Amino acid sequence: MDLLEYQVKNWFREMDIPVLPSQKIDHPTDLKRLQINYPIVLKSQVHGRNRAKAGGVRFVGTTIDAIAAAQTIFNLPILGELPEALLAETKYEKVAEFYLAVVLDTAVCRPVLLGCQEADIDWESAGEKMQYVLVEEEFSPFYARRLALKMDLHGSSMQSISTVIEKMYHLFIQKDLDLVEINPLAINNRGQLMALNGSVIVNERSLRRHPEIRTKEDRILEKYPTIPLGSYVGRSNNSGRGKIAILGNGVGSVMATLDLVVNAGGKPGVCMNLRHSSVTDSQPTTFSQRLEQALNVLVTDRSVKVILMNFLDSISEAAVVAETIARFVQNHENEFKSQTLRSSGNKNRFTETMPYLVVRLVGSQLNEAKKYLVKIQPLDNAPLLIENLDQAVAEAISLTMAKSSGNQKIR
Repeated sequence: MDLLEYQVKNWFREMDIPVLPSQKIDHPTDLKRLQINYPIVLKSQVHGRNRAKAGGVRFVGTTIDAIAAAQTIFNLPILGELPEALLAETKYEKVAEFYLAVVLDTAVCRPVLLGCQEADIDWESAGEKMQYVLVEEEFSPFYARRLALKMDLHGSSMQSISTVIEKMYHLFIQKDLDLVEINPLAINNRGQLMALNGSVIVNERSLRRHPEIRTKEDRILEKYPTIPLGSYVGRSNNSGRGKIAILGNGVGSVMATLDLVVNAGGKPGVCMNLRHSSVTDSQPTTFSQRLEQALNVLVTDRSVKVILMNFLDSISEAAVVAETIARFVQNHENEFKSQTLRSSGNKNRFTETMPYLVVRLVGSQLNEAKKYLVKIQPLDNAPLLIENLDQAVAEAISLTMAKSSGNQKIR
């Protein structure tokens, strides 16, 4: 569950992380009663990234311009989501920007501090520029200063940024979060720091321990409901439900796949992170059980034409996962074929109902799974195995077009 920017900044204020004067805008006419001084920036409050490139961030200098810009932004969908609110914020003249984050490393179950002297970082080269510090023991300011030193900061900048990192960490622990991110943390010509944008991802399994989050952020929970098959990342809200369902074993893999589908012109639908069980599950579940349940739910959704899976090398019992996929294909292929025979000779029923499966498996643990899935290739709707994610996305989009035209793609 990720918060909107205005909610994140409310939390930042509570932790004394520096943020600009701002005001939530629920309707363009609210700008007539603006309590901050112009010039301002108006920001669309949606969960998708790259708002600025999509036109969801605009600078204005007068009330008339602000109202006109707000009307445009309120009607501008970003990744299929229309904003229910905007954030009006004072304009800030910056001379430098940084990236900071505290994230949970699920491999070792410890927090990691991240920092970079570039805010708009190219993630393909992030490994060369991003500095990190693993918090191995009880946290102390030493960890924050160590990250600042690795970022090549000195003097007052090192001290002030270390202080922000400490406050981010305390927020991370207090709220049981998966991620706290400031991107960018800006500095002006007087050396003052300001968190210009921030992201927070709440660990859904911790909501029972934090009823105040569930109450305070109930609108997010309504927009992104928890359903009993893992973490529900979202659904495209544009006209026509998304045709490509996305399954992953981590928030990062799901969101990266979602971004690639959108950028390639596809229509993503339900996106699910199956790494953890849902907070509503009454009993513990395994990854393969959550996968089986997700597939059985998605196959009943007539809008889903392709199920795109992006699984990385952190799955226990990978062979069982492959068996789950194979069993799903075999069971539902037989089911839909029998339906076709009973449907007055409608031979296209199977191709219109049974979604294609595009599977990307990366990692040594998944090699056995690949070998198992290759054995079921003779089936009509066998999963398509592709190692390159860009190619997998392209193939998924191509398959949706084949479904829409009513033709079964030769694979």
